[in-house]
Amino acid sequence: MASIREEFTVDATPDAVWSALRDYGAVHTRLAVGFVVDCTMEEGDVRVITFGNGMVVREKLVGIDDAARRVAYTVVGGGAAHHNASAQVMVDADGRTRFVWITDVLPDAAAKPIGAMMKIGAEAMRKTLSQLSAR
Repeated sequence: MASIREEFTVDATPDAVWSALRDYGAVHTRLAVGFVVDCTMEEGDVRVITFGNGMVVREKLVGIDDAARRVAYTVVGGGAAHHNASAQVMVDADGRTRFVWITDVLPDAAAKPIGAMMKIGAEAMRKTLSQLSAR
């Protein structure tokens, strides 16, 4: 199984970044503007997201952990045999907010295209979150 990790820091409060991340149905307006262009919720905590490149994916919420500031989800259907991801908000050593996004995927060959999309997504999130209130 391949693991892909994207990490960045942002000069916004951890509370503000966490508020955007934990708003599971608003990824397109609060977290990854431009990377995700639409998000609709279905019954059972499944979100249907449309990426800027036109790809549509169904993601089932696994859990939201307020204490750890962590969201986990899995892709339902799609081309990968397995796709599980989590994102977490932490305070960095310099007091900035650190955002960590990890995806585990099978087959390993799926890591290259998913990793490329995650790089674009991480940049969109960094840009979106940078507009939140500074610490």
